[in-house]
This record gives sequence, C-alpha cells and structure tokens, in this order.
Amino acid sequence: MTESTGARQAHTQAAGAAGRRELPKTYDPTTVEEPTYQRWLDEGLFRADARSGRPRWSMALPPPNVTGSLHIGHALDHTFQDYLARFHRMLGYEVLWLPGMDHAGIATQNVVERELAKEGKTRFDLGREAFIERVWSWKAESGGRILGQMRRLGDSVDWSRERFTMDDGLSRAVREVFVSLYEQGLLYRGQRIINWCPRCLTALSDIEVEHEEVPGELAHLRYPLADGSGSVGVATSRAETMLGDTAVAVHPDDERYRRLVGRMVRLPLRDRDIPIVADEAVDREFGTGAVKVTPAHDPNDYEIAERHGLEKIDIFTEEAVVNANGGRFEGLDRYAARRAVKDALAELGLLERVDPAPHAVGHCYRCRTEVEPRLSLQWFVRTGPLAEEAMAAVRDGRTRFVPERYERTFFAWMESIRDWCVSRQLWWGHRIPAWYCPDGHVTVDREDPLKCAECGATDLRQDDDVLDTWFSSGLWPLSTLGWPDETEDLADFYPTSVLVTGYDIIFFWVARMLMFGVHFQPPAPFDVVAIHGMVRDAQGKKMSKSFGNVIDPLELMDRYGTDALRFALIRGANPGADVPLAEEWVEGARNFANKLWNLARFVLSAEPEGAEAPGEPGASRTQDGAALADRWLASRLERTRARACSSRSRGASWPTGRWSWPSRGSRPAARTRAAPGRPWPARSTPPCACCTR
Repeated sequence: MTESTGARQAHTQAAGAAGRRELPKTYDPTTVEEPTYQRWLDEGLFRADARSGRPRWSMALPPPNVTGSLHIGHALDHTFQDYLARFHRMLGYEVLWLPGMDHAGIATQNVVERELAKEGKTRFDLGREAFIERVWSWKAESGGRILGQMRRLGDSVDWSRERFTMDDGLSRAVREVFVSLYEQGLLYRGQRIINWCPRCLTALSDIEVEHEEVPGELAHLRYPLADGSGSVGVATSRAETMLGDTAVAVHPDDERYRRLVGRMVRLPLRDRDIPIVADEAVDREFGTGAVKVTPAHDPNDYEIAERHGLEKIDIFTEEAVVNANGGRFEGLDRYAARRAVKDALAELGLLERVDPAPHAVGHCYRCRTEVEPRLSLQWFVRTGPLAEEAMAAVRDGRTRFVPERYERTFFAWMESIRDWCVSRQLWWGHRIPAWYCPDGHVTVDREDPLKCAECGATDLRQDDDVLDTWFSSGLWPLSTLGWPDETEDLADFYPTSVLVTGYDIIFFWVARMLMFGVHFQPPAPFDVVAIHGMVRDAQGKKMSKSFGNVIDPLELMDRYGTDALRFALIRGANPGADVPLAEEWVEGARNFANKLWNLARFVLSAEPEGAEAPGEPGASRTQDGAALADRWLASRLERTRARACSSRSRGASWPTGRWSWPSRGSRPAARTRAAPGRPWPARSTPPCACCTR
C-alpha cells in the first residue's frame, strides 16, 4: 500500500516539475513511509466515528510498558493487528483500534530509583509524594518512547483515544473494581505464601518470576524421633529452611512410615518437637519419601499446614536474612545460613550426604535476584468464582480461542488457579484504597474516607501498598472505553471483536481480562482471542542476548524499511506457532518491494508525455475507455478482491488465510446486550465495498 501511494506522489511531483520524468531506479522507503503515515494522521483516517452508522469492529492494543522499547515480538503482534484493522476498514466497518500504555509499576520505579542513585539519593530521601512527582516528570520527558516507534511501524491506531493505566479515568475504574470485589467478598487481606524479591522488597506476580536452571544440591538430613527410638530421613535443596520446619509429612499409603504417623521428631538445631503427619500431597518417589514441612517458605508446605493445623514460622527478614526465629543463625543471609546449617548438622552426625542436583529457581524479572517464597500479609483476590465465570464464557462460545487448542491451555490453568496476590510494596501505581484506624479496623471506600466505617475514628492511615500492574491492565478492554460510566464508546465498541496476543500470557493477562470483563461487564470483553507464537531465529532458537541472536526491529526498519520487516514477519506465520526470522529474509522482502516499485516505474514511464498522473483506481479513467490490458489487470484485481471477501464472509481470516473465526453476525444471540437507551449496532456482516462497487 505504501509503495503504490509513494509512487503516485513521486510521479505527480516529477511530472509537475518537468513534464514526464522517471522514478528513481531503487525504492527508498525513507522517502515514502514516514510522509505517507503522517498524511494518514493528518487526514484522520484512523479515527473511529461512533456516529457513522457503520457496523462496528474494535480491538484494544495490548498496552506496552511506559519504560519499553519496540522489540521484535511487538513488531509481529502489531503487524497482525494492523492487518486486521486495515482489512476491516476496507470491508466497510467503523474500526476502533485503541492504543495506550501500561504504567509498569516495578519497572518504572526501578528506572527512576536508578536515576536517583546516580544523584546519591533514594526514594526515601524524597518521600512518597515527591518521588511520585519525580516519576511523572520522568514519564513526561522520557517515558512512552515506544509510542513513537509504533508510528514508525505504521500502526493504524486511533491516537485520539490513547489511554494510560494511571490516567484519571482508568484509576477510577481500578478503585471501583477493588471496592466492588471487597464488598462482594471476593477480595480480602490475609497471610499466604507469595513470591518475594529480597532486593526490590516487594511481592511479585507469577509472570514477574522467571525460572532458570542453576547448580543446586540435595542435602539428606536425619531427624531423630523424640523418644530416641530411631530417626527419619528427609531430603531438601534448601537446608537453611529446616530452621522453620513444623512437621515431617509422609504419604498415608507408604508402608515404610505408616507406623510413625502421629509420633514426634526432635527438630535438630532448634530443639523443638514436631509431628509426623500423613498427607496425599507427598511424593513417595522423591528422596526418602518423607518430606520436611516449612509452611512459611514453600507454597505446597503451606497447603499441608492448612490441612493439618500446623504452625507457620517465618525465619527470614524482608532482605532474606535469618531473623530471631533462626536462633543462633540470626543475622546470616540465606546462602551463608545454608552453609552454616549443613556444617552444624554434620557436627551432630545428622547430615548424611549432599548430592549435586541442578534445579529451576525463580528469579525476579527485573533485578535477577532469587525469589523467596514467603508467608506475608497481603491483599488477595478470591479467584475461584471469577475463574468459573470466565471458563463458562469460553465453554458457551461467548469468547473463542483461535487456534482452538489454546482453550485447553486456558482451562488447565484456570481449573488450578490460586488466589491472586494483588498488593505490591511499591510507591508507583494505584494505591490500595484501604484505610486503618488505631484499633485495626479496615475501611475500603470509593472516596477517601473521613472516619473509620466501624468505630468512627478520624485518625486514619492509608495502606502503603499499590496494586499489581496486572490488576489495572486486566480492566483494559473496559476502562479504556470509559467504564464504569455508560459512555458512547462503551456502548458502541464493547465487547471488542478480537484480542491478538502471544501464547505466553494467556494466563497472566488474558485470563484476568476475562475474569474482570465477564464479571463486571458481561457478556465478555472480546469475541475472539487470536493467539500467535513467538519470533525465533532462523534455526528456531529463542532469541536471547546470551545467544547473540536478538534481532532489533528498529535497525531492520532503518536498513530495509517497515514494509519489508512486516512482510518478512507475516509471511512465515502459522496459527499459534512460533515465527522464524532471519535478516536475509527481511532483505528479500525489501527486494520484493523494489520489484513492485519498478513495476510502477515501468507503467508510469510508459504514460504519454503530458498525461494525467494516475490516481485511485477508476478516478480518472472509465472502464470503457481503458485499454484491453488495463481492463484485464483490473479484472484480475477485482477477482482477487472478490475471493478475499468471499473467504471473509465465511470467517475473517488471519493474514495467512489459514486462521478464521465467525463474524459477529453468527455469534450466539446471548452476545447482544444493549446499554440503557442505546441498542447494539447491527451484528450482520456488511456487504463488501470491494465486491459491490
């Protein structure tokens, strides 16, 4: 599209300056792409008009982080979405492709804290309010670089509707959801095991934890029976956590230990008697078949403790240093404590051996520190009822996954979902709307309260924590259209038609949007979840800095042009599968663009001198006055358009033509829901402008 537009413009300029003049022999995308995109913006071609009367088609762009820069995954994801948006505009739909950015709580706070560190300061030197002002200043000056890169990529989004997860409207939506969930008993404050970063000093969501294999060990320990009649062997990869053990667990059907269930062992180094319990969660094949139970530092052990009413002893500080519950090991960091505990057990003859055992360990995605599972007082969403509603929406067809196999992935995750920790120990983000009085009462409100809702005390302190970034981004299809208000955009463009995203965040983001959307604004936030894969190198390997195979899309666009990159990405795409890419393929796409340019150059050079420059097809010539060859070319073009639109009438296809889903007109009748006083736009598939001209 940009090549033909550029050719016409270049020809018009050349002809106007000196009669008929040839185009340059080589296509230069730098002279075409940026001016063309700017012209599209100036003419408002991407702006959705809710009053146009056309059938609606909408899509919300997954919001990139405000700290982010365009990477090759963005390029693939945005190329798919841009194709769909442009294709549906050509079909006569009123298209809204809505852009925006995520405030990226921990990432943004880390960026600003690093800037402060260069000045010899910390956020605590500034104080909370001044620090938040500093973050807003950083956003205004340096944040959002990726938005300009999206323009470079040619995204045909409606920039007039750009949103940010921390703007006033979205912030009000976040508070409304928090308070509503609390009032419905679906949000609570309690102690549970969470992912804790000892460096960032905050809880982390599962997606913020990256697992990688590290050299490890399996230490085999002996716990003496309290009556001195023998001992029980256990194996652990973290010997230091035995300081917080409150039981030993065995499988109820394990004949080796059945006679020991209910008896006590003496916990070495802490001289504390702990019980032997029977629990079906124990893997009889792991180690000795008996496992130590540390409820405050392991999620599985926590569940065992809940079932058996065991004590939960936290042995670490927030910095992962042993606290007073560790006895004589207090003050040691977790790694030093591991060595010291093994040495002390060896002296007592209770360390049998230590075997090498590499294993996967979770790391903070920002600072790469090993994550500590930790019992902590946090805010949690009770996800069970929300997950059931979301799964029902997929089962009854309100939302479909394409390819369909990813529905199984979705159900597998949702059926085993745990309560979601939504509080973060940060300053940048949506502050939790909960206040505490001196008596410990909690007041949760949509507006800042003046007094305690329970006792009337006026000395209130707001919770210091902020909400998980995924909490606000989970509302993206709703809040960006004006929810909780009944706005015109919400009535006209919700539910959105499709969500395009990679398979790696089905649970972490897609599931949250479905839970919130189905619960707060039924029937569902989107008709279709279209899943694509990840971009790999030409050999199919994951792109990684350590492998040295990372491809920078900005550099490729500099060398070969945006159209070449997009063509190279999309030509290798298959439903839900990873996409291989090599620079030479982008170069080949550029060469293909150059062939198109030379075709246009040849046609234009054949025009009689002084002839009118060609405009849009049919603008200056009638079919009757066209030459036979012209009519043949036009007929082939129309035949191609008709085939594409005929295919679309059976299901809107992905760029490859191999992915499709039913149009809204064939959706179940239950999908239609009207806002008060405002009917839904027509759901039938519109006649294709290409085929009815």
